[in-house]
This record gives sequence, C-alpha cells and structure tokens, in this order.
Amino acid sequence: MTDFDQTMCEFHMREALVQARQAFEKDEVPVGAVIIHQNKLIAKAYNQVEMLNDPTAHAEMIAITQAANTLSQKWLHESTMFVTLEPCSMCAGALVLSRIKNVVFGAFDPKSGACGSVMNVAQNNQLNHRICVDGGVLQEECGGLLTEFFRRKRISLN
Repeated sequence: MTDFDQTMCEFHMREALVQARQAFEKDEVPVGAVIIHQNKLIAKAYNQVEMLNDPTAHAEMIAITQAANTLSQKWLHESTMFVTLEPCSMCAGALVLSRIKNVVFGAFDPKSGACGSVMNVAQNNQLNHRICVDGGVLQEECGGLLTEFFRRKRISLN
C-alpha cells in the first residue's frame, strides 16, 4: 500500500486521467501517467505509440524518463506512479528497473497486466526490487475511457 490516503490517490489519479484524455483526443490508446516525488508532481505523460511510431512510447515509459531527468538520477526511490491502466510487462519491468517505490493504477488489464492480472513483474521475488502496488483507484472512470475509445474504434471500422 502507498503512503497516500484514498483522497490523495484519487486526486493524483485524476491528474493521470487528464493525461489519458489527451491521448484519447490524439487517437492514442487513452492511458495517462503521473509521478509524484515528495508530494510534488515531477512527470506527466500519455501514450504516444501512434504519434511516434514507437511501440515503447507508453505513458509509463515516457513518465519514467521525465522523472529521472527531473531528479537527475536513474533511481525513482520514494516516488509513486499513478497510471490509468495496469502496466504491461514492458512498463512493469521498467518500473522495477527504476526502483520506483509505489504504483497505483486505475483499471485492471486482464489481457496484459503485469502487476497482478496476468503476471506480477512488479512484485516478483526473483527480481532485485519489488514495488508496492495498489489497483482499482477510480477504476470505473479509467476503464470507461478505454471502453469508449475501443467502442469508437470498432464503429469506425464498420
């Protein structure tokens, strides 16, 4: 569990949702992430896979880079990421490598979630760092944005 209470978790998740809505408007899968360090916002990002033609341009990856640059260090000790969708294996691996303390996510990802849904990279005892994970914060709002995005995609294909 994170050091944040439920109200603070929801506050920061709403900041991540602002980022996710930006992705939605740019026709990207609507995932947003923010990183908080010592109660200060140090990174915010949204998916940019289509825009950059880069399969690694997930919100989490971009936010990790921003946060490391802001702190001028590779470790994100004492930092918390708030992300609207459970991180995939790539992002969970990068979060472990960054030594982030906490990850709080909104919607669970039953197809590729790597913080407990499909696998648990974030808390794997065979790795040298484990992350405190809390899922389901503003789950309906986060999941609803994703559902609406893919509903519109299916309509546009017909």
